[in-house]
Amino acid sequence: MDNSGKEKEAIQLMADADKKVKSSGSFLGGMFGGGHHKVEEACEMYCRAANMFKMAKNWSAAGSAFCKAARLHMQLQNKHDCATSFIDAGNAYKKSDPNEAIKCLNAAVDIYTDMGRFTIAAKHHIGIAEIYESELVDIEKAIAHYEQAADYYKGEESNSSANKCLLKVGAYCAQLEQYQKAIEIYEQVGANTMDNPLLKYSAKEYFFKASLCHFIVDELNAKIAVEKYEEMFPAFSDSRECKLLKKLLEAHEEQNSEAFTDAVKEFDSISRLDQWHTTLLLRIKKTIQGDEGDLK
Repeated sequence: MDNSGKEKEAIQLMADADKKVKSSGSFLGGMFGGGHHKVEEACEMYCRAANMFKMAKNWSAAGSAFCKAARLHMQLQNKHDCATSFIDAGNAYKKSDPNEAIKCLNAAVDIYTDMGRFTIAAKHHIGIAEIYESELVDIEKAIAHYEQAADYYKGEESNSSANKCLLKVGAYCAQLEQYQKAIEIYEQVGANTMDNPLLKYSAKEYFFKASLCHFIVDELNAKIAVEKYEEMFPAFSDSRECKLLKKLLEAHEEQNSEAFTDAVKEFDSISRLDQWHTTLLLRIKKTIQGDEGDLK
């Protein structure tokens, strides 16, 4: 379907809206009133134009039109509508200009926090984090936004949502070799979930991840950590993850890279290890003297 006509219509609508905004601030507009009404009309016109630009897949123009609407909403003291327009602008810019998308989403987050709407602010911090992850590949900034989202969720007692954000932070910290921070997160989330009948099955996974981070730093630390997790969460002792850790610790102590690889292969044949686990296991294996650094 050809939407080029929609784009021309949108451009005309933008021009008409710009005229309305100018006339609302004119001397005559001020004398005879109606300035406020004209701004409201212009606001509506910018939003209609933005949606036409979306139909024509001109995402930058759509983002710009939504931003103009947002600024007018702010002028009219319509905070909620202003934030909504900034979100719409951010979603349009996601498809053309990630940096502009982040600016718009941050503007919306500032409004929501000012209104005390922390849960919705947290949701949009996650949106910003995802842009940094996938589009801009700036993991440090993604971490910062996931952490902020987790803080807001915790403040609103949305612990499950907070934990999801923290697990993202933990995974990235381990990749960036910030092991102590990763350990603290995995231990915290593990402790939070082990007493919940619906979530306790996941606790063993978090203690497993914390143990691997300990292992990279120091073998003795890992041994102590595994014992601590078994004491905290007895079900961990019977898990395949705990049994694997004990085999890996033994192989590492004996500097036996073959036994290390065999233990990993045996585990992987039943429960597939993802890229994150494989990366950490390779880092541990490289600390065995004379190791080639693979898991084959």
